Amino acid sequence: MAVMQNLLPPPPETRLVGDPEAAAALAAADTDAAYAAVAGRFPTYSDAWAALAARAAEAGQPVAAYAYARTGYHRGLDQLRRSGWKGHGPVPWAHEANRGFLRCLHHLARAAGEIGEADEAARCADFLRDCDPAAGDALASA
Repeated sequence: MAVMQNLLPPPPETRLVGDPEAAAALAAADTDAAYAAVAGRFPTYSDAWAALAARAAEAGQPVAAYAYARTGYHRGLDQLRRSGWKGHGPVPWAHEANRGFLRCLHHLARAAGEIGEADEAARCADFLRDCDPAAGDALASA
């Protein structure tokens, strides 16, 4: 039996543009209010939403974690599309500016599972691994 081969080149990696001002503000945040202020000041910065999702999850608030993660996920999708992403292809974990989106996707998968959205949890976990298996590995051990 003949093995079919994909003759098309793989899609290029998508690398988001970083935001040093937002990253510095997030690094300085030390309270829930400070993290929320960063997200409010830089609403397109997915890493701020990921931090809020992580804090909510740690506080036993899965619905809040879900909402924060979903917001950051959608803001990240907008940025990916503006960066040329066509709905598939690698979003490398090694590129620091991609990590906020990938963290949001991870937190969304977890929070969806916690609130009983098993199908969404599975889709998000698969999407994370499709973006970059290294992201799934790094976040699973975090």
